[in-house]
Amino acid sequence: MNGEKMMPAQSPSQYAWHAFTIHEVFNILNTQSDGLSIDAAKNRLEIYGLNVLKPPKKNNLIIRFFAQFNHILIYVLMASAFAALMLKHWIDMSVILGVVIINAVIGVIQEGKAERALDAIRHMLSLKATVIRDGERMIIPAESLVPGDIVLLKSGNKVPADLRVLDSKNLQIQEDILTGESLPVEKSISPIPVHAELGGRSCMAYSGTLVTYGKGMGIVVATGENTEVGRIGAMLAELPLMTTPLLRQMNVFSRWLTIAILIIAVFTFLFGLYFRDYGMSTMFMAAVGLAVAAIPEGLPAIITITLAIGVTRMAERHAIIRRLPAVETLGSITVICTDKTGTLTMNEIAVQDIITSEHRFIVTGTGYSDAGDFKLDSTSIDPDKFSVLKQIINAAILCNDAALIRKDEKWHLHGNPVDGALLSLGLKAKRDLHFEKQSYPLVDLIPFESEHKFMATLHHDHMGNDYLYVKGAPERIISMCSSQLSNNQIVPIDKNYWRKEIELLANQGRRVLGIAMRLTAAKKNDLRFSDVEGGLTMLALLGLLDQPRKEAFTAVSECHSAGIRVIMITGDHAATAKAVARQVGIENCENALDGRELDALSIDELAAIIDQFNIYARTSPEHKLKLVEALQNRGHIVAMTGDGINDTPALKRADVGIAMGKKGTEAAKETAEIILTDDNFASIISAIKEGRTIYNNLRKTILYILPTNGGETLVIMTAIFLGWILPITPVQILWVNMITAITLSLSLAFEPAEKNVMKRPPRKTDKPILSPLLVWRSMFVSFLMLIGSFGLFLLARESQIAIDTARTITVNTLVMGEIAYLLNSRRILGSVFNWEGFFGSIPVIVAIGIILIFQIFFTYAPWMQKLFGTSAIDSIYWLYIAVFGICLFLLVELEKGLIRLLNP
Repeated sequence: MNGEKMMPAQSPSQYAWHAFTIHEVFNILNTQSDGLSIDAAKNRLEIYGLNVLKPPKKNNLIIRFFAQFNHILIYVLMASAFAALMLKHWIDMSVILGVVIINAVIGVIQEGKAERALDAIRHMLSLKATVIRDGERMIIPAESLVPGDIVLLKSGNKVPADLRVLDSKNLQIQEDILTGESLPVEKSISPIPVHAELGGRSCMAYSGTLVTYGKGMGIVVATGENTEVGRIGAMLAELPLMTTPLLRQMNVFSRWLTIAILIIAVFTFLFGLYFRDYGMSTMFMAAVGLAVAAIPEGLPAIITITLAIGVTRMAERHAIIRRLPAVETLGSITVICTDKTGTLTMNEIAVQDIITSEHRFIVTGTGYSDAGDFKLDSTSIDPDKFSVLKQIINAAILCNDAALIRKDEKWHLHGNPVDGALLSLGLKAKRDLHFEKQSYPLVDLIPFESEHKFMATLHHDHMGNDYLYVKGAPERIISMCSSQLSNNQIVPIDKNYWRKEIELLANQGRRVLGIAMRLTAAKKNDLRFSDVEGGLTMLALLGLLDQPRKEAFTAVSECHSAGIRVIMITGDHAATAKAVARQVGIENCENALDGRELDALSIDELAAIIDQFNIYARTSPEHKLKLVEALQNRGHIVAMTGDGINDTPALKRADVGIAMGKKGTEAAKETAEIILTDDNFASIISAIKEGRTIYNNLRKTILYILPTNGGETLVIMTAIFLGWILPITPVQILWVNMITAITLSLSLAFEPAEKNVMKRPPRKTDKPILSPLLVWRSMFVSFLMLIGSFGLFLLARESQIAIDTARTITVNTLVMGEIAYLLNSRRILGSVFNWEGFFGSIPVIVAIGIILIFQIFFTYAPWMQKLFGTSAIDSIYWLYIAVFGICLFLLVELEKGLIRLLNP
């Protein structure tokens, strides 16, 4: 076929298919109304390839596994394992290497999430397609579709490729996975302006979307990776994996800690060798012992375990964590970018306003249910006492093509969402839907079609009266009416009044529906267009809205109290977005940017003004990704919520991607770090609270571990500098680090949330882990540890106590100091000198009890004495050790009190 070379290039963006007439599309694609020939389709398949999304290139498992070891923190752990190997402490070496291997396995698993996300998007494509080829209808695999194929669509079909609509018979397509719009989009064949947003291209049908009503026909304009879904997949594959604030800080912290340990170890080795006349072997073992003392071997394991504890807690709050570091990142979030439909709202539209010629009624309640009330001037009313309301509710129930079925104590919609909202209106008026339809049997109807924009039904009651009800686009209904109902009287219609009310409702973000009626001649058995072309009586305008969740307002308010900004990014119109934003309490919601304005801005230009807007409407996948990048350029830590394919690039790019578990697509769930099992925005607040608590507990853990390791390091360094025998051996240091420190510090992971945790602003991610307070506290407690342990060691030696016993006293002194400091560490600055501070944490009490039992075995068990070179100690030294612990506790509490006094 000569026209094959006229086919569009691989990028669909080169052609604005929605702006072409049908004739132009046929010419460009060189296709006839009877479809492609079999041979032409085969040729095009060779040129353009299968209608599938190509899988990304994958590294093999071995390369991915060993890549996990390229990390400074892993180097620290490997050095610690090497130190244990040099000491021939096989068990401890195995434990450390086990931590390294487990971390590598977790990394390999987490690296696969992007691949699974792409796999999920690939599965969105339809499996079969009905096409016309050589003038005949046939069913083919969707992967065999090529540009120029003519595809038939009907209700229930998944659109198999990007199509330009050629014919529409009430064709409606649910496009929320791409655009975020809550309602099905009515399709037409007319061209759309070239710069129309994705959600406004009513003459297009996009791959992966679902036909909900009617039937139609379209011509394939893009397949595979050239479709809108394919472009999203390509964006997803190109995005780098984002790291988290904690991991970035731990990288910096580990790097400096490693450098410091190496410098101290080398300096101490050289000092002892050249200035204190120690032998090479002795100093080597001393340097290894110093390194073992300084390296916090258990820190990575503690971080992982602490995050895992947070995962368990969050699961109880309807948040499933797919990637452990996301738990910590939640605590530093400064902005939540949230979709509107299904996240802040119910994704179930409902009638909120009923406008008659005399009154404005308000309807409460959300979703498809019988829960709700009717109000007039803020006062609840009985709708049966208003005759016009009775007629409106009758029309809503009878002029309807849907059904609400009660199952498992919930109402389930079968049919169009607008019809569902009207049936719900009847339920709120305490009507029995089945009884009403039996009382007014349907005689005939004119179904809704896009050409005439209304639906009409004819009913009769059992007393011989006939009723004609009509609903549809408000302007169309007004044009069909010559009268209106006012004070129970039929009077001439005031069209200006109704048009002003339409504009008012539209500005409030409502979808507007008109309802009219007419009593007809008795025993009329058919319904014609001539029966509804004029002479109807206007009953009301209905304002419909996808209503916010009940918890959304409280959740948004809590975000603001916690210093977290809430931004709405939606495919809906700006007026609708602003209306929902006002209802849920989003700040600065009077101004909005739409997709066209976003297209005109670079990321830098957007970043310069992004703090001025919290509402972004008519957005595409590129817009969402652009907004996240602009916010990150401004230094924000961004959480992105979403449920559709259109959200996946932004979910991946965001610092924390949060997908909806119930209504979310598999692509969104696989991309996100967190999945909300209840699809509730309020659950994010619980997760953020837990995230902040986890970070606080991690900070407490680090603040606890460093001084305890520092104390051990200072004991060895002091002995070497003074030229004395070591008060503690490397193997005893490993005992303290791998048994005592990890067990005690781990108990801090279970600390509950502090009372004001959600009243604080988000923590600054550029704030280093080694803050001035942490450095000072580490030095202060390290020196206290040094004074106590070295002092009791000297006391023991001056009392002619054997070296093994003196070292046993040193170990137990260090352990007692760690027990005392554990109680201090439950609050970084707050006092724990109270009942709750001593006994408020069962994990802390249990940990202390376990360690005391371990130390008794360490000191008195013969096999432990042989293994670690320990011996029994007298009770007087236990008293000295206990006094030291009490003194350390009191001194740290005094230090915290002074800091609070100086920094109120």
